Amino acid sequence: MEQPKQEEDYGYGLFPERNKAKRNNDSIASSVFSFHHKCRLMLQYAVDASPYAKLLLSAMKNSGCQVFNDRHFACEDCDGTVSGGFDATSSQIVLCQNNIRQQSHMTRVVTHELIHAFDHCRAHVDWFNNYRHLACSEIRAANLSGDCTFSNEVSRFHFGLKKHHQECVRSRALRSILAVRKISKEEAEKIVDEVFDSCFNDHAPFGRIPHSKTDAKFAYKHYESRDRYSANI
Repeated sequence: MEQPKQEEDYGYGLFPERNKAKRNNDSIASSVFSFHHKCRLMLQYAVDASPYAKLLLSAMKNSGCQVFNDRHFACEDCDGTVSGGFDATSSQIVLCQNNIRQQSHMTRVVTHELIHAFDHCRAHVDWFNNYRHLACSEIRAANLSGDCTFSNEVSRFHFGLKKHHQECVRSRALRSILAVRKISKEEAEKIVDEVFDSCFNDHAPFGRIPHSKTDAKFAYKHYESRDRYSANI
């Protein structure tokens, strides 16, 4: 499953500011004044207020991977087709400041990428050479982040087919893989199918699929109470 390194950019082309040698100073200056401050404010609100993000941050801290906003989140200009990404080489979440304009979108992107960061922390994912590892984390991120909630699917004009949630997760995981790897759609579909059931049913650290903010709040309270109980034993 390995790809020759000279032929594969692992999706970094979508995040031009990741390559410092190719940064455009005019673009950076524009971003700082136009988007960067708003991006940092929305990020702060997401990590302070979202039960999805708060649970993931607590779980990572308990796993020995504490997240610091200034170190582990970067607001950058990206290709117009993406909203965020997880850079495994730096253990850093990239938030696409030119593409995220609403708080609800920011919260969802932060949650999605924190799931990748959580997987990176707990499972030692081989992001670059093992497509099954990548597919599994993409399935989990689509399943647990709220990407496929009923309201989000309605906003995309996708309506209630049987097992619609599963199909949404499969579709979004497939799209994410194809965006960052030079692989045929047929091969990507085969890999997603091979790992789908086990990864779709891995709900850590939520315990179950949080289909709504209410579900996420319940999961966060349950996680925190369990953590406090363990600390007192």
